[in-house]
Amino acid sequence: MPTNPKIAVVGLGYVGLPLAVALAEKFTVTGLDISENRISELRSGYDKTGEIDSVRLKTSSLKFTTKKSNISGFGIYIVTVPTPVDSQNKPDLGPVIEASSLVGSVMEPGAIVVYESTVYPGVTEGIAAKTLEIASKLTCGKDFYLGYSPERINPGDSEHTVERLTKVIAGQTPTITKILEDVYGAVTTGGVFKANNIRIAEAAKVIENAQRDINIAFVNEVTMICQKMGISVHDVLDAAGTKWNFLSFKPGLVGGHCIGVDPYYLAHVAKNLGHNPKVILSGRLTNDSMGDFIADCIASRIPNSVMNAKILVLGLTFKADIPDLRNTRVVDIVQKLKTFGGNVSVHDCHADPLEAKSLFDIEILKKMPHSSQFDCIIGAVAHKEYTGLTKDDFSLVLKPGGLIADVTGMWRHTKIPKKFNRWQL
Repeated sequence: MPTNPKIAVVGLGYVGLPLAVALAEKFTVTGLDISENRISELRSGYDKTGEIDSVRLKTSSLKFTTKKSNISGFGIYIVTVPTPVDSQNKPDLGPVIEASSLVGSVMEPGAIVVYESTVYPGVTEGIAAKTLEIASKLTCGKDFYLGYSPERINPGDSEHTVERLTKVIAGQTPTITKILEDVYGAVTTGGVFKANNIRIAEAAKVIENAQRDINIAFVNEVTMICQKMGISVHDVLDAAGTKWNFLSFKPGLVGGHCIGVDPYYLAHVAKNLGHNPKVILSGRLTNDSMGDFIADCIASRIPNSVMNAKILVLGLTFKADIPDLRNTRVVDIVQKLKTFGGNVSVHDCHADPLEAKSLFDIEILKKMPHSSQFDCIIGAVAHKEYTGLTKDDFSLVLKPGGLIADVTGMWRHTKIPKKFNRWQL
């Protein structure tokens, strides 16, 4: 292995692009993505995920390609493709297998293949290794080697970036681990943690988000109880949060490509081992039910009837101030209200309208309405453009007697005209 190996990052989404840009400041790096449109945008200096600004993208030495021949014979391959679940909430390893097959077809003896995609323990050394061997006709552990370094990117988070995170790493051998320590250590100030083996690193990643999911599920269940008691869960959490060891988690919708997905990977391997993951799946059941619960709460409070009521939903992405629509659970609210007969419109100043149409068959309004025509306005995502809405803004949108439904608590302290009704999670 040369002292300055050529590195290929396979998959240039929310995880792969920031990593590739950071690595390119220290190494010779090529980023590959199968989307021609994605590569074209990146070459022009535009990152639709909003993770890398145009100036940094244009000045980076990172090379972009869709052709596997352009990453042939590299020293290190880092796979950062999605790991979703299917319609039955079972792990979909299709992207990992396809990426492994691609890498295997171009790698040469001595190569190191590192996976950052979230998987359950055993995937890297089992499924991925076998796919690499078949595609390359090389032997794992002899002709090429494996590594694992779980991604910890938080979309839209400018503080916890790849350059500041502690990177967990594990190599197939101590020598490989040392190489990965040098590579990742060169681009992060957060330090490198060497896991004892690849399976431990895989397990560490998959429980990180499962833990958050369970904690949020507890708060969501408390929220349901508070709703029945007619008290604000936000007020309850403010009071409880004054205790020094109280954990701060907020109620709401749990979507995205990590927290809403990773627990199913852990549950999958648990079931395969004959263990019933009751706590993990209970948390998932609670969080997946929140959209319907919220829709029921809102529907029962819309003046007159939800049937034919004009409803405006603000926000569709899975979290605030980012364009990411993956696994957004706002869709659950929209769909449930439509089944009740509501006439639902959606506005989102960050989401891609074409993507929303393709994924959910939802038409995003091009402009924020400014006519008093709606019976209900729902604050579903706390985009900065929505958190600052005033009583005058509400008056421009809502009919007298209309309902302001605050899912995220972003309008808790906003003065609301007495002519409107108010509900918050």
